[in-house]
Formats: sequence, C-alpha cells, structure tokens
Amino acid sequence: MTEAVNSARKRVVIVGMGFGGMHAAKSLAGSHLEVILVDRTNYHLFQPLLYQVATAGLEKESIAYPVRALARSWYHMTFQMRQVTGLDLSAKKILTDSGELGYDYLILAGGSVTNYFGNAGVERHAFDLKRLPDAERLRNSILTTFEQAARETDPTRRRERLTFVVVGGGPTGVEFAGALAELIRYVFRKDYPSLNLSETRVLLLEAAPALLGAMPERLRRYAEKRLRSMGVEVRCNTLVADATPGEVRLGSGETIATQTLFWSAGVKAAPLAGLVPGEKGAGGRVVVTPELTLPGHDEVYLVGDMACVLRHGKPLPMLAPVAMQEGRHAARSIIRQERGESAEPFCYIDKGSMATIGRKSAVAVSFGLSFAGFTAWLVWLFLHLYYLIGFRNRIVVLLNWAWYYWFHERQVRLITSDGAGAADKRGI
Repeated sequence: MTEAVNSARKRVVIVGMGFGGMHAAKSLAGSHLEVILVDRTNYHLFQPLLYQVATAGLEKESIAYPVRALARSWYHMTFQMRQVTGLDLSAKKILTDSGELGYDYLILAGGSVTNYFGNAGVERHAFDLKRLPDAERLRNSILTTFEQAARETDPTRRRERLTFVVVGGGPTGVEFAGALAELIRYVFRKDYPSLNLSETRVLLLEAAPALLGAMPERLRRYAEKRLRSMGVEVRCNTLVADATPGEVRLGSGETIATQTLFWSAGVKAAPLAGLVPGEKGAGGRVVVTPELTLPGHDEVYLVGDMACVLRHGKPLPMLAPVAMQEGRHAARSIIRQERGESAEPFCYIDKGSMATIGRKSAVAVSFGLSFAGFTAWLVWLFLHLYYLIGFRNRIVVLLNWAWYYWFHERQVRLITSDGAGAADKRGI
C-alpha cells in the first residue's frame, strides 16, 4: 500500500523521534506543511537518564513520552508507528513494514546503536543502554544478582556475582558506575544485611589514558578521584579483549570473574544509515553537505547520530545537543526552501558537556567555564529537568531525586522478569 503525498500541502516525513527528530518536528509545528512522524516505537525516550532506570532510581515511564501526545498539540502533524525497511529516493518514498510513504521533504534522524567494534564475545554477553527495555533488563539483572548472592554459600561464586565490570569512561560509563556504587553503598547495605558488601567490586575500565577525555584535565582528575572515593576501581589504559560466560578477558591477559558486564565504550549510526546511499564516515555515519542534506538530494536531510558533519576537520560528537541543533536547523532550512530561499550551512554552537558522579557531585564545561562538585550537580539537575518532556515526568523525576537526596532510598527495586540476560543473550 502506498500513501501518496497530498498535493494541497507539501509533506515532510521525519523518521526517528529521538532528540533530532523531535526538535525538527517542534520547529515545524505551526507551519503550512503537513508533517508525518515515523518511528518504530510510540514514544520519545530521554536517553541520558536510562542509567537511572537501570540502577533503580527512576521508573521507566518517567523518562519516556508518547509521540502521539506531542503530535496532537502540533498543527498539521500526525504520527505513524512504522519500521523503515528501505528508501526510494528517486520516487521520494520511504519503504516500511506497512507499505510505502511518499514525501516532499525527508528528515532522517534514526539515532545510533551500541558499537562493539567487532568483538563478538562482548556483543553476545554484555549489557548496553540504548533502549528502554535495555535499562529494565539491566536493573532486573543487578537485583537478581544480589538475591542470588544473598543465598550463595560458595565464597568464590559469591564474589563473582558481586563483581560488576563497566567498560567505557565517557559520561555514560562514569554516571552508571557512580550510580551503581551508591546503590550498593546506601541501599543494598540495608536490603542485604547478611551480605558482606566489602566483597562487592565495581570496576570502570577505560582504554584511553583518562576518563571523560573531552573534558579539561582538572575535571578528569576530579571525576576519577570522586569515583575512587565511592569505592569504584578505575583502570585507564585498559582494553577489553573478549568476554565469555562468567569472565571478562583484558588485553593484558588478565581475566575478571563476573556475572555482569556493562558496555558503554562506543556508538555507531543506526542500521537505517546503511540504507542511505553515499559516502560513510566513522561509525557508519552518512557524510552530508554543510547544509545537512544528502549530496544530490536537497530535499533529504540527515540529523543527529546518523549524520557525519565535519567541524575543524573532525566529525561533530554523537551527543544530544548536536542532534537538537541539527534538527532545528533542518526544519528552518525546509521552511526557507518553501519560501524560495536557499538553505544555509549548519553552524554548531558548543554549549558544553557534563556528567554527574553520584549524589551532590558532577563535572561540567560550558562556554569555556568549568565546574565541579555541588554547583555542577545543580546545573546538571536543572538542565535535565528542563529538557525532559512532559510536566508530569518532570515532577515524578524531581520527587524521586528529592527522596533519594534526603533518605538515600531508591524505590524502583522491582524484579519484573525471571531472566537476567543482556537482551536475549542471557548475560555472562
């Protein structure tokens, strides 16, 4: 079945409702264009807080928002839940699992997936955090592991269960390791009085010489010192070579016995990028023009993690702020084209980066200024609440954070499945 373009109004199809797609849609709201939003799920996910769902800090519903609720408040905008299977650029159609969909303008914002760099053992046995079910599976695994450890009589097996290996010293790895360490220190210590939690190990492994490599040295040192004070074993210049059931093997030949391996060492463009013709950059990202269009197709825009945009000779990072700015730029460019004006080159404004390191502590860089400690943590809280979609979600998240701040309690300690595997891979 083919859904033709309405000749009375130009149609924009936006594929992917992550940060890039959502901000493109918001910028097109109220225009004279017909906008169709397409995604394989029916919600926008606030990925930066997935690690808090995995560490029992937030309910999964509090960081997701229905796309249809957004679309109904935006003029001339509808949502269709579809899986894109191909592109027919010459006919201006996308191919989906429920038929074809025509367009006048197309914005591809399919996001990214975890990059295992060809390591099949790690891909098979590690957890990652890219989707909502990933966070729930990881939370179930952590809670189940402690239940098993509480009744384990073999000391060796118990220590293996209580060892958690986090790979990747970027913001996600740092935030997850800190949140897990605090969960163990403040909550599990009370939940499992029979366990000797000094046997618990949280290891953060980074292949580079330092954590948070994009940040100033002062903040990198602060983050490492803070994590170590929380009981996290930080190892830089450490490469993971392989993973097998119950074991992680390092490049040095050392092995670590563990039941939980969390991988946050890299991302690559979503498989949708492979359907787009043209040159590919690092991580399978599609090389686009300075205006964010596909070369040879001025009506096709790529934004977010799928787009390879060079700045000072280097690709822009695969971060939410980049995707948001690119999404808004693509929308403005389409409006300009409809006015008969040419699209302008995209100019990224780097507003900085940040990472939280547990309660009352974070690091942040913004417009050349760097912050660490409580002040950075407050900035982190405010910005995450500001960009979270939905008033109810903001209230729920704020109440959860306030409860944890005052009482050191995380209320979402529910095991909601009987499996503890990484996706369908059953963990290590």
